[in-house]
Amino acid sequence: MEPTVTATPFDLRAQARHADQLLIERLETIVPRLMDAAKIDAWVLVAREYVEDPVLATMLPAAWLSTARRRTILVFTRRGRARAAIARYPVGDAFPQAWDPADQPDQWAALTDHLRRSDPATIAVNTSSTFPLADGLTASEAEALRRALRPDLDARLVDADPLAIGWLETRLPSERGTLEQACAI
Repeated sequence: MEPTVTATPFDLRAQARHADQLLIERLETIVPRLMDAAKIDAWVLVAREYVEDPVLATMLPAAWLSTARRRTILVFTRRGRARAAIARYPVGDAFPQAWDPADQPDQWAALTDHLRRSDPATIAVNTSSTFPLADGLTASEAEALRRALRPDLDARLVDADPLAIGWLETRLPSERGTLEQACAI
């Protein structure tokens, strides 16, 4: 006999708050573990409005409806377990703003400055010839990124396959109950 599932009204604001709390927990738990396992010092995700990287889209606040604004650059650094948005605004509560266009008008230069301060040996970007979901960096954004990083930092770029796939496939214990409920519905 199949379980009976009854529909209940949902409070969308409460759902968004819950999703954002889970996002913070995932970012604080999963990403550092993946970066440590892969020995990657920095992970840079870049998306332009209407051309969202599939991984970056899962890291945006619920109210954003998985849509980046203008160019959104998210940076994780292994040292200090830091997260930053090289963007005109903070990205929800998850990524504090780390760029002030009034001080540095060039967003790519701001990213380069940010990376130089943390001096990562490896910088992962979402390019992949194997996993389409880990291949979210567009050709034009990849070209702009490489130009901005110049040879010294550009030489440190690596594919983010283990990070991107690990992020998408990993579920926390706190998420499992929600997934069971969703499957039941």
